Amino acid sequence: MSRYTKVDQKDNIAVAITDLKEGLSISINNTGLSIKEHIRAKHKFALKDFNQGDDVIMYGVLVGRATQSISKGCAITVNNIKHASATYNNSGSHYYWTPPDISKYKDKTFWGYHRKDGSVGTSNNWLVIPLVFCENRNVELLEEILSKALGYGAKKDFVVEVDALVNRYRAGATETEIYDTPIISSYAEMMGNRVFQNIDGIKFLKHDGGCGGTRQDAEMLCKLLAGYITHANVAGATILSLGCQNAQIDLLKEAIWEKDPEFSKPLYFVEQQKSGSQQKLLEEAVKHTFVGLARANQNTREPAPLDKLVLGLECGGSDGFSGISANPSLGHASDLLVALGGSAVLAEFPELNGVEQELINRSETQELGEKFTRLMDSYTKRALAVGSGFENNPSPGNIKDGLITDAMKSAGAAKKGGSSPIKDVLDYGETVVRPGLNLLCTPGNDVESTTGLAGSGCNLIVFTTGLGTPTGNPIAPVVKVSSNTPLFERMNDIIDINAGTVISGEESIQSMGERLLDHIIEVASGTITVKAELNGQNDFIPWKRGVSL
Repeated sequence: MSRYTKVDQKDNIAVAITDLKEGLSISINNTGLSIKEHIRAKHKFALKDFNQGDDVIMYGVLVGRATQSISKGCAITVNNIKHASATYNNSGSHYYWTPPDISKYKDKTFWGYHRKDGSVGTSNNWLVIPLVFCENRNVELLEEILSKALGYGAKKDFVVEVDALVNRYRAGATETEIYDTPIISSYAEMMGNRVFQNIDGIKFLKHDGGCGGTRQDAEMLCKLLAGYITHANVAGATILSLGCQNAQIDLLKEAIWEKDPEFSKPLYFVEQQKSGSQQKLLEEAVKHTFVGLARANQNTREPAPLDKLVLGLECGGSDGFSGISANPSLGHASDLLVALGGSAVLAEFPELNGVEQELINRSETQELGEKFTRLMDSYTKRALAVGSGFENNPSPGNIKDGLITDAMKSAGAAKKGGSSPIKDVLDYGETVVRPGLNLLCTPGNDVESTTGLAGSGCNLIVFTTGLGTPTGNPIAPVVKVSSNTPLFERMNDIIDINAGTVISGEESIQSMGERLLDHIIEVASGTITVKAELNGQNDFIPWKRGVSL
């Protein structure tokens, strides 16, 4: 394993793969260098003498400017550089792309749920959704009523059966007999006890929107919810309405028909102000949901081509290794899928700061480049208007583990998108309709972004992380990929696959990307359950279009 690396030939800083002690002599590109101070793993050090105001280059792009003199071999820190990113314009150059070799995957399929609109789901879920926050409590009550009774009550990869102890107690068991009673069931045993074997989950969404705020907030919420209801991974839904809120039933219906004019999934609306009592509301909702589940249970998995996969590309809790292991590996998997005719979606616009020109150059048409520029400029202006520009995006955890400017973080984050041409640019709430790489305007906030990716039609999401995060999604399986092996070993209960083998030199980015795509296919087929699903991580936060970095 190398102890350090220079990512791009244009770079004037390098990354420490292991801790580098003061006085260590190294050589990069046949040029000798002495480490002037202790450099922690994941952090960067200078490959030249910097003067104040000099550009700092990493990944071949501008990631910062020196705020003081920095000697060759010294650490790059928040104390000696500040965020800086390159300017961009719409004069993109013609882009040539050489697709990767896909012969290994030519005849591969996955087992999915075929929908009438031609999409294919990687899971088969029923949704229970409130149109307004006033109905959140009723959604919680429905979850209490339905989940355990139908076999969906586990929040971990096991379930504790207290009922077994109750039954023994009522039968007059002794304390010894109670202690000897098995009460732990595995996830597999729990799945075997489900009433509806072809329903992967009943997902109870809650949110703080639907009324108050602006009319535009209500419209965007309905657009997002319509994206979930029409999603390939969703078999049908029960919708709870109070009655008087901004997010009216008709507003949601319009958003659904706009996305799918031929919509025919089971869809039930229950309105509390018409039901009269909470008891009647719950009774009606339970019966509707049960009937809908019985209908949805008729869906079964069948073979589907890989071009039916719509892959969301996400990162969060990133570290100094994310951009050189997990992210480029995911980028290669994305390129493979695109070459196979599938779709990939790169989001988190605050974390594309500094690589805009590259993305404009990769856009298939000038119109796409112009749309990306408009969305990016609008986001930037709104952030600046409240005194919080993109330079404030890196979190304390990012900075502690080597990502000290937003441009540095962004250049590594963009590697998730591989190198394929950009076929479409989407605003938040818009649906993926063109195969290939898509850009989607979302915040960098993990859950707001994954919520948006699923709402735009991603039927599976891969989430890279260097620090660890439990984030999941109610309808799209979220595969968690670690950038480093210590994280994978330490937090194996929430991480699915380890890309730290790229850092150690055990795997290349290409071989890791192929292994990741193999894993994606297994998850899409239902043969592997992601850790986020096992842990009951159904995170859902709609973006209200305010400033969120």
